[in-house]
Amino acid sequence: MARRPDTAGEVPRRKNREWRVGSGLLLADKEGRPARLLDGVIGTHVLLVANRRRGGLLDWSPPGGVVDPGETLLNALTREVIEETGLQVKEWSGPSYRIRVDFPDRAMTLEVEVHRALSWHGEISFTDPDGIVEDARFVTFDAVHGLMASAPLWVREPLEHWLLSWLAGGESEVPPVHGFVAWRHETSALAKEWLVERADLPPSE
Repeated sequence: MARRPDTAGEVPRRKNREWRVGSGLLLADKEGRPARLLDGVIGTHVLLVANRRRGGLLDWSPPGGVVDPGETLLNALTREVIEETGLQVKEWSGPSYRIRVDFPDRAMTLEVEVHRALSWHGEISFTDPDGIVEDARFVTFDAVHGLMASAPLWVREPLEHWLLSWLAGGESEVPPVHGFVAWRHETSALAKEWLVERADLPPSE
């Protein structure tokens, strides 16, 4: 019988936590009509929300949030969009792209699935139970880069890539997967920032 290796004195490995998040792309033209390629409405604006983070920092991102136990991703995404923006999405397409971020020093993995809204109704309002979202607006595609300058790279870069593809004629048949590895980096006694590397991942099925 083979002997078990002697593990005395080893530090036990922490179990890797996995967070599953849904994120929504709500595109509209300058009249506020939902973008639908079949109807010839390409869209010139995308909905972003302003998130007040710990320490008072503000960053912008598409609406969305964590999938709670017992929820499907699209049900969670629909709920989060209502809470963060007041808009009720009736139909989703996609996924449009996926994001995976590994946090080695926190034993955590973030999986994000991004879907595009095909139709919605309502007026922008805020009922975010977490008290994080404090603004939401449709912004022109050209304004995304500047407004999201303080957003994490894994949020900003995939969205900008997707918007370029959308303007070039639509979405890819195979949703791309954007991979990143991130470490916390202390910049001062009060502020922190992420050290981020891109990771090559195969396309999603």
